[in-house]
Amino acid sequence: MDELSDLMKQRLNKLEDLRSQGIPAYVNRFKTTSTISDLVEQVTALNAEELEQFSAECVVAGRIMSFRSHGRSSFCHIRDGSAAIQIYLRLDVLGEENYRNLTKTLDIGDFIGVRGKPFRTRTGELTLAAQEVTLLSKSLRPLPEKWHGLKDVEIRYRQRYVDLIVNPQVREVFQRRSAIVQKIREFLISRGYLEVETPMMQTIAGGAAARPFITRHNALSMELFLRIAPELYLKRLVVGGYDRVFEINRNFRNEGIDSQHNPEFTMLEFYTAYSDYKEMMDFVEELITASAQQACGGLQFDYQGASINLTRPWKRATFLGALKEIGGVPDSVLQEEGALRGLLHSRGAAPHDLQSAGKMLGKLFELVVEPRLQDPIFICDYPLDVSPLAKKKEDNPQLVERFELFMAGMEVGNAYTELNDPIDQRQRFLEQVRRKEAGDAEAHAMDEDYLRALEYGMPPTAGVGIGIDRLVMFLTNSPSIRDVILFPLLRPETEG
Repeated sequence: MDELSDLMKQRLNKLEDLRSQGIPAYVNRFKTTSTISDLVEQVTALNAEELEQFSAECVVAGRIMSFRSHGRSSFCHIRDGSAAIQIYLRLDVLGEENYRNLTKTLDIGDFIGVRGKPFRTRTGELTLAAQEVTLLSKSLRPLPEKWHGLKDVEIRYRQRYVDLIVNPQVREVFQRRSAIVQKIREFLISRGYLEVETPMMQTIAGGAAARPFITRHNALSMELFLRIAPELYLKRLVVGGYDRVFEINRNFRNEGIDSQHNPEFTMLEFYTAYSDYKEMMDFVEELITASAQQACGGLQFDYQGASINLTRPWKRATFLGALKEIGGVPDSVLQEEGALRGLLHSRGAAPHDLQSAGKMLGKLFELVVEPRLQDPIFICDYPLDVSPLAKKKEDNPQLVERFELFMAGMEVGNAYTELNDPIDQRQRFLEQVRRKEAGDAEAHAMDEDYLRALEYGMPPTAGVGIGIDRLVMFLTNSPSIRDVILFPLLRPETEG
């Protein structure tokens, strides 16, 4: 810390020196002729003779990432948001006083603007010979010299701005995230889906089994919940006549933080009238493979040492079948609630995981099946008591028409044939209310307005939710959800 303080003092002294000379250290604006990447693209194919004849004025700007002085000449690299380029500064071109002042006051991290002429060095590196250099913004805090060697990843998450400055691979992750989201949006719109926005503050927390964050609206003197899912509002829109709707939305769930969970996260949800969950499996395959091709250029990936293939068609298995065939759970455990409870007790399951047979089966699935699901697979036909918004299977009313998509041991998507029978839905809500009163904090609340909407009639509908953060984790080989969220939630910094 003392060393950092000394370096900052030196930069503050340079700042004062600049101001004493009347040289602005934080200019209001600077006009460039192109980004660095555009300049590189424009001249990269030119040979030395053609570069010599290149007459267009080149003015670029960026942050200094390296600086080395050789007496009467200096080299630095600057980078803007698109690319980097080497800058060549010469005393006889810039003038002795100006050159000496620049080499004395410029630091790594400063922003400069450069007017110059492109050429290639003896090693072939494209370089801009500076004819004029302008300090645009003085950096007072030095960049870390050995950022790549830091073991405390929390510092990278907390100071993401520095992480982005010095780690190009981190910048690439978020650029690919943007490309994935853009492709998803284009895919849905091209197939007739309408993008909509639904409330993020809601009077009833619904659409998922999760603990909400609670806030208060002072003027109306009412309690509100941050959205745990947009589902019930999107289905209201289907009732209203929009047959295909989607939202790329932020959800908030008051839950723990680990490599796959952040309390604030991004979901894609879309709803398709006159469809069911089986059709949606094919649709999701197409959506995700198109996004992977666009953002990553292929369908075969390495995720944390495992080779994963997205080539269609993807595998499909039933929930109970996967417990038996993949998890190795015997029928005696699946069919006897006492045996199931005893097994989960022995594995340290928490009390809230034991509140119903469906919850216990879900916890067991999480323990013995999920880690083994590497290539994409749809797990179908879940227990009724953990799916209060899904339609029952016609041939087995103890199960519902639901699938979850797993990749690399993670749940990436969830889908239902949506329950559109208002009488059945009311009974499911009443059962959820009973569970909430019995202590299940994640049970669904009663939503009378949603029931009223269903009473007007909702067509047969399928709905799908896809976790954008987890999908991006998978497609960028990122081990933690915090690697793909620009500013993940962290505990407050502690002093000392």
